[in-house]
Amino acid sequence: MGTGIFSVIIGAIFIENVIFSRFLGICPFLGVSKKTDTALGMGMAVTFVMALSSALTYLADAFILKPLNIEYLRTIAFILIIAALVQLVEMAIRKLSPPLYEALGIYLPLITTNCAVLGAALLNIQNGYDLFMSIVYGASVALGFTVAIFLFAGVRERLDNADIPSFMKGTPIALVSAGLIAMAFLGFSGLKI
Repeated sequence: MGTGIFSVIIGAIFIENVIFSRFLGICPFLGVSKKTDTALGMGMAVTFVMALSSALTYLADAFILKPLNIEYLRTIAFILIIAALVQLVEMAIRKLSPPLYEALGIYLPLITTNCAVLGAALLNIQNGYDLFMSIVYGASVALGFTVAIFLFAGVRERLDNADIPSFMKGTPIALVSAGLIAMAFLGFSGLKI
């Protein structure tokens, strides 16, 4: 079982990274990745929400949706669970770290519609994970998201000081950089664990 857990963790963080392999969560990836501290704050918030939502969505699916034979309501139920968790995180960050709350801005409530969070919950069901593995997978996917957004924020901070042609400044160079990082992450696809 230890090898299985290790495989899930390494696979979710590096091999099947939610940003670079599954292309989920691109909106906050591009929007909140201008500074490393903001990116790390967003990554921590997403990690908390994704790990907890993985557990709660598993429980809702196993003990409410399946017994009542209403699995077709998964997406709606999961979005409601995620939205409630995001509201709790937003209130906590506003109270504990007002500068981080201001820096995250509109992207904090947008965790509710971050398809990476919903994607992890649905992938837990698709992969047939139990409660423990759902939490492990959700936390690992979120750590992969955090690694991706933090690395990208570091690159973008360096690009701010670089001599870049005017037609490439802003979004164009950000997209090219994201593509290059995604190609670098493809190197993990051959990893056998």
